[in-house]
Amino acid sequence: MNTEKSKRLYDEAIKFMPGGVNSPVRACRNVGKTPLFIDHAAGSKIYDVDGNEYIDYVCSWGPNILGHSDPEVIESVKKACDGGLTFGACHEGEIELANLIQRNMPSMEMLRLVNSGTEAVMSAVRTARGFTRRDKIIKFEGCYHGHSDGLLVKAGSGLLTNSIPDSSGVPKSYTDNTLTAVYNDELSVKKLFEEYGADIACIIVEPCAANMGVVPPKEGFLQFLRDITNEYGALLIFDEVITGFRLSLGGAQEYYGVTSDLTTLGKIVGGGMPLAVYGGKREIMECVAPLGSVYQAGTLSGNPIAVSAGIATLKALERNKDLYEKLDKKAEKLAASMKMAGLNVNREGSLLTVFFTDRKVVDYETAKKSDCKKFALFYSYLLENGIYSAPSQFEAMFVSYAHSDADIEYTCEVISKFELYNINKHY
Repeated sequence: MNTEKSKRLYDEAIKFMPGGVNSPVRACRNVGKTPLFIDHAAGSKIYDVDGNEYIDYVCSWGPNILGHSDPEVIESVKKACDGGLTFGACHEGEIELANLIQRNMPSMEMLRLVNSGTEAVMSAVRTARGFTRRDKIIKFEGCYHGHSDGLLVKAGSGLLTNSIPDSSGVPKSYTDNTLTAVYNDELSVKKLFEEYGADIACIIVEPCAANMGVVPPKEGFLQFLRDITNEYGALLIFDEVITGFRLSLGGAQEYYGVTSDLTTLGKIVGGGMPLAVYGGKREIMECVAPLGSVYQAGTLSGNPIAVSAGIATLKALERNKDLYEKLDKKAEKLAASMKMAGLNVNREGSLLTVFFTDRKVVDYETAKKSDCKKFALFYSYLLENGIYSAPSQFEAMFVSYAHSDADIEYTCEVISKFELYNINKHY
């Protein structure tokens, strides 16, 4: 596979950007590769600047649930562009998107559009503190909630990939009020509430963790979080930046049957454009300016281009009644082929991760036991066979509606031969 043009472009990129990239995991350092430079994408396929075609299971890290360049989404964006890129003012599309979100996620009685998942989470946590008039928050080891200062404590995703336990540049005072618990461990949460209960504003959690690899919640764990926050007068925040509109139309809340006080959305809700959302119970969101004293603002928030992509995507999801069932079947077929190949796989809906450990992965510590060198071998093997996956052990594979039966069959066939490749090339 010729990737010479990607390599030349990377040599240029490192002159201008840290590591040559605008998001750390893209650098592919943990898998010993030079990043591919992508030229275009359509449906389930992505094409690099050297003309190589790949079946794409990154899906822009989740947003492209309909596949790349969905015609209705693209047409909607083009039409919106004709009216202007940004107004810095109210427009009707904001109401339409808010209504689409709220009718599928009724717990979001009032919401605010922002530009990124990081911004949504940061704002939701601030709102929880403002509403409860408490300072401390609980997060879980290995759960990633964006790169705002107070949440870069034992985070997953890129931090875990690059072996950075915390980020430089974050004063200790910013994280003094961040308490960490063990995902799927009720006792660790109970101990924190017993010691700090009167000072805890909220728990924030990925209802299905997807930034230490895919780690589903144990049965009853989310309900336990709902119950203990109610008991102590704290709020429960579901970070559904990944799971929102991914596990179901109603997100993880519908999928697991547990409702949060505040929810953050990103990725799919913007249809591939920069857009995110936070929202929840009306009485809580009325604390946000201009109604209340919790301040949050954004020049490009609710811009018409991103909103148009979000509207088109959510309408398509509502219209395709069998979409989630089909996604589940495709993902299950992939997971089954991985298991038949002797691989350790976690799956929830259309999210999957292969771990290279003989232990069941249920939390941050068991995720870290995975052999990242073997993962790098697996990543390279898939890439050499025209399959584009995340260059990190601690990210998810995403299945899209555009993945055809032929795509899935081919991927299963390639996976079935991985052990043979491993033996022939490396032993």
